[in-house]
Amino acid sequence: MKRIDEQVASELPFVRFQSPTRDKRGNFTGVFGLVNGLARAGRLTVEQEAFRRRNNDWYDANFINPAHSNPSVYDVTVNPGAAAWFKATARVFIERVDGYLAVLKAHGVPCETVWSADPGVIVYEDEHQVVVVAGQ
Repeated sequence: MKRIDEQVASELPFVRFQSPTRDKRGNFTGVFGLVNGLARAGRLTVEQEAFRRRNNDWYDANFINPAHSNPSVYDVTVNPGAAAWFKATARVFIERVDGYLAVLKAHGVPCETVWSADPGVIVYEDEHQVVVVAGQ
């Protein structure tokens, strides 16, 4: 994600980094969930864990957690399969994803970048992201 292609961003204004395969609940786990899963399993090196902790803390301090604004946004009965997508204009947040992608690559965990003009029904939106429920 070194540079965001301006034409792609104007035509496809939302981007998500996710597993290419569905999890046991039928969802595509996002990049942060994938790296946090490696951490919970004790698979990260000391350096990778330091990176994860430092950057998770940075996101916590600088990025709005939609569940803090709307506790039901990720409620599986209210919004089944809800997933967060960056707005392509959220460059400072998107650029930091590269380090997470490097951790996943080092562990052989696939992660794809998905661009979309219409990722689904928006159930939350702020300046930098949307949370959507994909259409059926």
